[in-house]
Amino acid sequence: MLSKELFKNYIFPVATLAGSIIGVGIFSLPYVALKSGIWLIMLYLVILTAIVVLLNTIVGEVAIKTPDFKRIPGFIGFHLGKWAEALSLATAIFGGLGVLLVYLIIGSGFFLNALQPSLGGNYLIYVFIYFALALFFIYFDIRAISKFELGSILLLVLTMIIIFIKGFSNLKLGNVFAVSSGFNFNNIFLPYGPIIFSLWGIGLIPEVEEMLGNPSTGSGQGKKNMKKIIAVSAIIPAVIYLLFIILILAITGNSTTESALVGLKNVLGGWVSYFALLAGAIVVFNAFISLGLVLKKVFMYDIGVKKIQAIIIVCFAPLVLFLLGLRSFIPIISFVGGVFIGIDGILILLMYKKIGGKNYIIYPLSAVFALGIIYQIWFLKF
Repeated sequence: MLSKELFKNYIFPVATLAGSIIGVGIFSLPYVALKSGIWLIMLYLVILTAIVVLLNTIVGEVAIKTPDFKRIPGFIGFHLGKWAEALSLATAIFGGLGVLLVYLIIGSGFFLNALQPSLGGNYLIYVFIYFALALFFIYFDIRAISKFELGSILLLVLTMIIIFIKGFSNLKLGNVFAVSSGFNFNNIFLPYGPIIFSLWGIGLIPEVEEMLGNPSTGSGQGKKNMKKIIAVSAIIPAVIYLLFIILILAITGNSTTESALVGLKNVLGGWVSYFALLAGAIVVFNAFISLGLVLKKVFMYDIGVKKIQAIIIVCFAPLVLFLLGLRSFIPIISFVGGVFIGIDGILILLMYKKIGGKNYIIYPLSAVFALGIIYQIWFLKF
């Protein structure tokens, strides 16, 4: 029988951190695998999961050695100064708005493909409906939906199970290894941005520290638990991503679309595809509200913007960017992952250096993030 201590010290913290990591990025990965090849994306998954586990562990060490419970910009400000805190806050804001744009693109697209056959209407109508609902929840600060993060992940897993069962007769494992027919050398770095984006969950590590109690005040068991929790919480999403990639490619093969669930509609049809699309829309909408509420508070409390102005920025900025033509979400995910997350990664490594970190870890990983930033900016194409 599972004890309360097991839930408190392992299961709940793992669910919190892993649940925060698994997000909208998952829908991009099958298409990225289609373009880059299954073996290359598996290699990226292994290497970047190891890097993220290491970075998460470093943030855990920083959290333990930083007085008071803070968030990532607070950690960075404490160890590196105000300039670094301001830079971290800027990456959080601009990266967050980019993610909200991705949610708007994918969420409204799922609504469109699920409801248009029976209700009609064009893409923009569903974009405005999605936007209006999000504005309503964020304006009235409705928190109920944002508390079902674990439920959203379970809904996503349930959707994968239903797709597997109903699509079993369409499964062709040969599709998984044949998709690299579309590969070309220009796509060799394509998986980096989407995968680092999909694995990043560093912002929730301080929450795990609070759940466990500050490990520095304990017997050392808390610190050991934290390292295990951080590692497991990064590996679980990576395994789910790989299973999702294989599942979608096995069913849709070369017909895999940018947002994976849309391609299922053409192969499976019927209620299964509509259920998957609606489930995906709900998961994405929940993520939009959760992040939107966080960003609203960042603008209000960290920058001093009034509530109405904060809501206008958070909700209208993604809509304006969408109307200006930014509608292909994989380049946006790649840019957010490669540039904004890359900057955060370098700042975290600089903090690690401040607390006596190992140079053989700091310099190679800093080089990886720096090269990722250069690549994404050099090949910027929305």
